[in-house]
Amino acid sequence: MAARATTRRRQLGTTMRKLRGRTGMTLEEAGALVGVSKATISRYETQEGPVKWLVVEALCREYGASDAERQAIVALAKDAKQQNWWHSFADYLPESANLLLTLEDEAVREDHFACVYVPGLLQTRRYAEAVQHASEMRRPPEEIEQLVDLRMKRQQILARKQPPHLWVILDESVLRRVVGSREVMREQLTHLLESNKSQNITLQVLPFAQGAHSAAKGSFVILGAAEPSLDVVYAETHVASLFMEKEEELAQYRLAFDYLRAQALDMAASSAFIEESRREM
Repeated sequence: MAARATTRRRQLGTTMRKLRGRTGMTLEEAGALVGVSKATISRYETQEGPVKWLVVEALCREYGASDAERQAIVALAKDAKQQNWWHSFADYLPESANLLLTLEDEAVREDHFACVYVPGLLQTRRYAEAVQHASEMRRPPEEIEQLVDLRMKRQQILARKQPPHLWVILDESVLRRVVGSREVMREQLTHLLESNKSQNITLQVLPFAQGAHSAAKGSFVILGAAEPSLDVVYAETHVASLFMEKEEELAQYRLAFDYLRAQALDMAASSAFIEESRREM
């Protein structure tokens, strides 16, 4: 990719490849339908090179995309060169983080299951600093400050006129783990209590007492697009960050999140649980 700031171009390529895959068309067949070469179709499905939104729109129609899908994809094509708000932080970001921020910037909803740390969108500054200092990647102080600044700025999506709906399920371990210090944790838990009063945030706690559950393998996020078929699942492992978009993968994680919601405490009981955890700090 020519520049980190054009991660919309990466998302566009991935989406175009996914749409063609649904039809079973070859590159040659798709190109013949809209009057372009096999090489052009291939290039549109990668991270590199310019695109013409009229060609993208024509391909969407030939692939049988819904009106909502087509509008979302054409908007990506038109904005493929647009600078992202985090451009000034690009030197500190791996490509996986760049793509995550792009998806998040355009999401209409986010479903989080967290079993290690409070999700970044709900972290206080001191908690975020403590998380960075705990990382196995030893960074200089100025880089840590940049990354924490980025996290704080990232939270501004929750203050938009039309913010994404954030649904967060916290494993009890997140509340019990002392990150930074007990004082930092009390501040963080207070912030969670305030967040759970927001109209666009739903916060639930999954207590240890519930036993085994459907996401025992780790934390994940479902980044919801305006058109659900374009949703993406993000999960971190010990070795890599994974982005999953196949229908069977989306169905698996959506079902897991539904089960987690059913097992977790409701909002009122969750707030009471967080309050009790705060008193014990």
